[in-house]
Parts: sequence; C-alpha cells; structure tokens
Amino acid sequence: MESESDSGAAADTPPLETLSFHGDEEIIEVVELDPGPPDPADDLAQEMEDVDFEEEEEEEEGNEEGWVLEPQEGVVGSMEGPDDSEVTFALHSASVFCVSLDPKTNTLAVTGGEDDKAFVWRLSDGELLFECAGHKDSVTCAGFSHDSTLVATGDMSGLLKVWQVDTKEEIWSFEAGDLEWMEWHPRAPVLLAGTADGNTWMWKVPNGDCKTFQGPNCPATCGRVLPDGKRAVVGYEDGTIRIWDLKQGNPIHVLKGTEGHQGPLTCVATNQDGSLILTGSVDCQAKLVSATTGKVVGVFRPETVASQPNLGEGEESESNSVESLGFCSVMPLAAVGYLDGTLAIYDLSTQTLRHQCQHQSGIVQLLWEAGTAVVYTCSLDGIVRLWDARTGRLLTDYRGHTAEILDFALSKDASLVVTTSGDHKAKVFCVQRPDR
Repeated sequence: MESESDSGAAADTPPLETLSFHGDEEIIEVVELDPGPPDPADDLAQEMEDVDFEEEEEEEEGNEEGWVLEPQEGVVGSMEGPDDSEVTFALHSASVFCVSLDPKTNTLAVTGGEDDKAFVWRLSDGELLFECAGHKDSVTCAGFSHDSTLVATGDMSGLLKVWQVDTKEEIWSFEAGDLEWMEWHPRAPVLLAGTADGNTWMWKVPNGDCKTFQGPNCPATCGRVLPDGKRAVVGYEDGTIRIWDLKQGNPIHVLKGTEGHQGPLTCVATNQDGSLILTGSVDCQAKLVSATTGKVVGVFRPETVASQPNLGEGEESESNSVESLGFCSVMPLAAVGYLDGTLAIYDLSTQTLRHQCQHQSGIVQLLWEAGTAVVYTCSLDGIVRLWDARTGRLLTDYRGHTAEILDFALSKDASLVVTTSGDHKAKVFCVQRPDR
C-alpha cells in the first residue's frame, strides 16, 4: 500500500467519469439552500447524469396499515425481570451487532450478527422477509440506501453485499480489507466504507465504479458523509481526522498533532446543516470542528464532566472513552456518551457542561430524537433510557434484554426503538411519552 501524503489525490479504480451525486436541475436546489460563492465541486453534477438524484417526497404509505404491535408471550429466553418490548426477533444464533431501519417507511429492519448472518425483517410482527446470505464472518455493518430500495451488509473480513429489497436478490458484492465502518450516501446509490488498511472506499451501486481515499497506514475507524453529499469526514486510529472532497478525491482539511486526537477515533457526527463536526476518541475528548475551516472550535474533556472519586490518578484514560455523540436539532446542544456510563449534555453556544446523567454501566450509543431535545441512550446493562436534555431528567426506560445492548435505531416519528443485543435477540419497543 502506498504511503499517503496529506495532500495526495485519490486513486481511481476505475475512473469515476460518470459518477456524480446530483442531477443538473437538482444541484441548483442544494446550492440555493446555502447562499454564497459557487462551490467548485458543483460540476459534480455533470459527471453523474445517469444517477437520478431527485428528492423524492416522503411517502407515508408504510404507515397506512398502522403498526401491529402485540406483546410477545412465552418468548424464548424471556427476562428474569420485565420485558417492555412489543416484538422480539429471534432468528440470530449469536450476538446481534447492528441494526438499521429503512428510511422511507420505517417498516423494515436489517440486523447483522456474530453468527455471520444478516436478516431483513418486518418491524410490525418480526416476520422474516429474506436472509442476506453468503457472509463468512461476523456481520458488523448493515443499512438501507436513502430511498430504501437497496440494503447493504458488511462483515468483519471486508465482504460487502448489496441486495435489491423488492426482489430480495443480491445485485453487487465486493471484497475490501477488514471492515471498520460502512455508510450509504444520503442522496444517491453510492456506498462508502472504511477499512483497516486506512482506505476509505466509495462505490456506485450496482455498476461498481470505485474511488479510494488513501489515509494514513492505520485503520479508518469511523466516518460520516456530510449533509451536502460532497464531503465526508473520516477518523483514524492514529488520532488524525480528514475531511475529504468526494469528487476531487483529496483531503480538504487534515487535523493531526494537537489538532487531532491523542488516541484512536471511535465516533463522528455532524449537525443538521453540516457546518459542525463532533469527533470522539479513546483519549476521552470530544472535539468540535468547523467543517468549513477545518479548525477545532471547542474541546470537551472528561475532567469538565465530573470528578470520578472511584478512579485513581491516570486510571480514567484507561477505563474510559467517548463511545457515541450527536447534535440536538432544535437547541444548541451536543451529547457525549462515555464508557464509564456518563452522559454529558453540553451547551454549544457557551461550550459549558449543562447536565450530567449517570448510567449504571457503559453507554454504547446515543441518538437524538428529531425535532425535540430528547436524547436516547442504550447501555451495557441492557436498558434503553430517554433523557430530557433541557433538564437532565430521566423520562423513562425500556427493559427486556438479558445482555448488553450493542446497537439501536429510532424511527423517524420516535414511536419505535429497535435494539440488538448480546442475548442473540433484536427487540422492538413502542415509545409512549406523556409529554408528547
């Protein structure tokens, strides 16, 4: 593998002369949302005439029939305590590592697990639609395309597969290096993934046109496509952060040394308009970065969260890390979840700690509810919790798993939470809140 120069261009294999993320008319709409001088990447439109990038209207067809959410009785492996779930999916035979919901209707889920299997199934009753067969290693990544027509699955060895949802047929596969993360482009049938060799890959599906973005000689541990669809932010094991131009194939900004992290990155998030990026690392820091300038504009450290009397000097860095983070869509707030069980709510306007919410065990992931200041957490104690970020108060919790929760997803209307766990189960919880 060639060593990377921070300003080096991407290697095209083969050239993406036809790849674009927007049609000629549609790109005008995107630019109008962000007044200012023309973006040099706008000519991306001319290179991708064969991809229809039209914004489809949100269809509510999937909700016409309503949810059939009946409590499961006599579920195999049911709890010693209460089981608040409405549906349990139990076809996995080992830990279930990942879950994603179809973005168009939120009626389908895809889950992947340690049993080398991935399944697409119906949320309303847990009925299997089809198995994504052919993986020979743990399936750690799975997700639907922006229009819900395709579903991608990826295993630890780097085998990625894409399936047509309506026909249930495999339409594309590729073997990359050991897989670290995978994500669909927000508006096109384009799949991105980061691998242990430091590369970030981008494919047009199903024809397979490919670009690679060569990072440092260490794993690309996390990544996220920015909302404009033209850039992606990628974090690496050496603590560096790169913001890539997806058309040109070069890094627009590189953060390293004191600007980067002092340990491997674990997670990255962007705010709604893509102007701010939040990065998290095993160094226990969360960094707020301007996507425009590439400069760090804020640093949130665990010592500003709370003192940990049970931890000795220097022990915190060994037993703690940032596991998940995200931006609130309606208030200038950010949430950071730590392995020691601390949920920190920060005020971005003053860059101060607003609330600290303690869990009994480590936080695995957090998600903000769209349009509200409610943040959801899942943790190693197998419980989903809902927090009011304005007050720091616990609103409610949901129980039912007999082992740690490893991933979860939230429906668009926040009526359903879907969880996966080390107990070999995926569960659907119906969220009912008196304050809505």
